[in-house]
Amino acid sequence: MFAETPYTQARMSLSPRRMRLLLAGLAISLVALNASLTFENVWPTPKIRWGNALSIELVACVLLLAIAYRRARSLARYALPGLWVVLVAGHYLDVTGPGLYGRDFNLYWDSQHLGNVTAMLARAAPWWLIIVALVTLVSVIALMFVIARLSLQWLANALEVPPLRRALGLTAIALIVAFGAQQLSGQPSAIVSFAKPVTPAYMRQARFVLAMLGPGAVAPRLGPSPNLDQSLAHLEGADVLLVFVESYGAVTYQTPAIADGLVQSRADLRAAVAETDREVVTAYVESPTFGASSWLAHLSLISGVEVRDQYAYTSLMASNRETIITNFARRGYRTVALMPGMRQAWPEGAFYHYDQIYGRDLLEYPGPEFGWWGIPDQYALAKIDALERNRLTRKPLFLVFPTSTSHAPFGPVAPYQPDWSRMLSSDAFEKADVDRWMADVPDLTNLRPSYVRAIAYEYTTIAGYLRTHPRDNMVLIAIGDHQPPAAVSGRDQPWTVPVHVFGRRGPIFDRFVERGFRSGLEPHRAPIGPMHSLAAMFLEVFSPAAPDELDAGNSGGSHAGRVRSAP
Repeated sequence: MFAETPYTQARMSLSPRRMRLLLAGLAISLVALNASLTFENVWPTPKIRWGNALSIELVACVLLLAIAYRRARSLARYALPGLWVVLVAGHYLDVTGPGLYGRDFNLYWDSQHLGNVTAMLARAAPWWLIIVALVTLVSVIALMFVIARLSLQWLANALEVPPLRRALGLTAIALIVAFGAQQLSGQPSAIVSFAKPVTPAYMRQARFVLAMLGPGAVAPRLGPSPNLDQSLAHLEGADVLLVFVESYGAVTYQTPAIADGLVQSRADLRAAVAETDREVVTAYVESPTFGASSWLAHLSLISGVEVRDQYAYTSLMASNRETIITNFARRGYRTVALMPGMRQAWPEGAFYHYDQIYGRDLLEYPGPEFGWWGIPDQYALAKIDALERNRLTRKPLFLVFPTSTSHAPFGPVAPYQPDWSRMLSSDAFEKADVDRWMADVPDLTNLRPSYVRAIAYEYTTIAGYLRTHPRDNMVLIAIGDHQPPAAVSGRDQPWTVPVHVFGRRGPIFDRFVERGFRSGLEPHRAPIGPMHSLAAMFLEVFSPAAPDELDAGNSGGSHAGRVRSAP
C-alpha cells in the first residue's frame, strides 16, 4: 500500500524549501477541503459559518488516494472535483434545510416545487437581487470546483512522497477507527470531533426515491380511517367554514418577539367574538408537517388519516377512502373549496369530490396583486359570500379555505378594508394605502416582521368577517396548517398549531371543552392530539351520540332549499 518506486524515490529528493512549500500547500488544501464539508448554518439565514469538526469524507478520500497513489493525480484532476462539489451541495442542503424550514429537504418531492418557489421569491424580491443571487450561485459553484481541484491535486502531489503518504494513510486509518468506535458507542470522541457525514444525506435521498419508484411496497403504509359517518344533527343546517390559516403556528403565542406584535389584532378578534354574541374555544394540535407542505396537513384533517410525507399523500390520493367532505355531502351540504392561491390545474381535487372548486380564475380578482399569491384573503371571503353564501335559497355550505396572505414570504400584505361592500370592486383600496403597503417588501434575511403583519391581517380579516355576519349561525374553524419555517419560528420548535372554533353559544362548545379545548383564544400549552384526530372529533361533536337522536338526524339530514338567515 505504501511501497516506494523509483519515481517516488525521486520525489523524496525535494529540497528543504520545496518540501516546506509542499507541506504548507498540503495543510492549506486539507483545511479548505475539510471546511467545505463541515460548515454550519447561520440561523435564520441561508448563510454559513465555518465549523471546527473533521469530515469523515475527507479522511476516506485521503486513504483512497494513499492506496491508489499511482492514479491519484488523474483522480484529483478529473473525477474527484465534480464529486466534491456534489458533496458540498448536499452538505449545504443538509444543514440549511432544517435551519430554514425546520425539516429535512426531500430532493425527490421538494425539487418538484422549486419552480413555484423560485417564481414566488422572484415576485417578492427586486430584479437586481435576483440577478445578484443567480450570479453569486454560479460563481460559488465554479469557485468550489476550482478550489476542490487545486486542493485535491496538491494532496495528490504530497502523496507521491512516501513518508507523507505513510503518515497520511496511517492517520486516516486511525481516524476511521476512531469514527467507527464513536458510531458504535454513540458517544463523541474526546480526542477529535467529527462533523455529521454528508453521504448519509444522499442515502436518505436515494431511499426517498426508492420508496416511490423502487420495487416492492417500500413506502410507509397508511393508517386506518376513522368512522366519519356521522349525522351532523347538532349543526342544525349551519354553514361550516374550515379555514386553514397558512403558517399559523404555536410560535404566535409562545415566542414573545412574535406574540407581542399580535396583541392588538388578537384583542380585536376577541372583541369581535363578544360583539357578535359568539363563543370561541381553542386548543393546540400537532401538525404532520413543519414550515411547508401545507397539503399534508389539509389531507390529514380532511381524511382523518395521518399524512406525514408525500408518499402517504400520493397513496391516499390513489385510494377511495371517505373524508369529512364525503360525510357533509351525504348530509345534504354543498361542499366547496375556496382556493385563491391555486394558479394551475389541481388534479388532486378529484379525490375530495367537492361540488365546486373556486381557483384564481373563477374568483376574478380585479384589484392590485399583493405578493406572489396576489388575491387578498379578505377578497376571497367576500367573493365566496357573493358566489355561495348570499344566495336566498341554497343548501347549507361546507367550505374549505386555505388562506394565502400568510404564506411565505409573507407579503406584501394588503391593507384591510373595513367596508366589506367595497371589496369586490376594482377600487377596494385607496391608492395611498396600496402604495404604502406595497412598499413594505419582506426582508428575505429577516422574515419575522413580515410574518407578524401577515398573521395580524388574518386575525383582522376573521374578526371583520364575524362582524359582517353578526346574526349568522355559521361555525367557523380556523386552524394553522403548520408552524412557519424555522427561519421565522426558530430552531427545534414543536410542530404544534392553534385551532379555534367560533360559533353561537351552545352545547357544541361544551363538548369541545370536554375534549380538551379551552374557552377563549388562548390554548393550553399541551396539544390535545395529532391534527388528523380532529376529523372524527369534529363530526362527533356536531352529531348526537344517542341512537334515537342519530336516527332523527339522519331523517332530517338534507337541507336542500334552506332559506339563508339574514347576515
